[in-house]
Amino acid sequence: MARYAVISDVHGNRWALEAVLADLRRRQVDALLQLGDAVYGPLDPHGTAAILRAPGLPVHHIGGNQDRIVYEEDADTRANSSLAFTRQALDEADLAWLRDLPGGAVVGDVRLCHGTPGSDEKYLLERVTEHGVGLRDIEGIERLVGAVQERVLLCGHTHVPRLVSLASGLVIVNPGSVGLPAYTDQMPYPHRMESGSTHARYAVVDVGDSVTVDLIGVAYDGETAATTALRNGRPDWAVALRTGRAGSM
Repeated sequence: MARYAVISDVHGNRWALEAVLADLRRRQVDALLQLGDAVYGPLDPHGTAAILRAPGLPVHHIGGNQDRIVYEEDADTRANSSLAFTRQALDEADLAWLRDLPGGAVVGDVRLCHGTPGSDEKYLLERVTEHGVGLRDIEGIERLVGAVQERVLLCGHTHVPRLVSLASGLVIVNPGSVGLPAYTDQMPYPHRMESGSTHARYAVVDVGDSVTVDLIGVAYDGETAATTALRNGRPDWAVALRTGRAGSM
């Protein structure tokens, strides 16, 4: 039996991360699995990176799409104030850590990805249409999963906790977002992703004769994060942190 704590999409929310780490330590996990998008955002990128680089328990990290844009040379900070803020907040050791994060990993019988096994930008479990966001059909999920041989597939990116099982026996877990419970996006259609709660989300996955999954929400005082987001020019983040809902598109 192996017991893993799974986190994703911390997005620089050090206060939420500290609450999650305090909660998971009492659950006696074997390792922490971190699925990417760790520091990007208008909150505390450096403080978050410092914790994640030495969380006080065994850890396996992968990177996400918004980890990549922090160090990619061609990313335009003029059009993205949060990207500029993140880059300015991080030191060289933080940036080196981000550059070294793999795009995926396998830990025991568990595969880690940020979006899908083939892309850190695609949603695995959700499908976006002009009519809104819904759970993707089984055939669509199977196509995106591809030839995964492990018993458990972990993904993040959407910030919405999900647990899906396939006929093959594969268990797919999205732990939700530690640090940002809702957001809006314009691609491929304007849409909202909302957890509906201000809780910091993570999962505990037990892999033994069977696979058991706990999707966990940790209450914490998010007002400091919301106030920080406002001060750093992101009122939309403040709305999400205070309500669990996305603002207007």
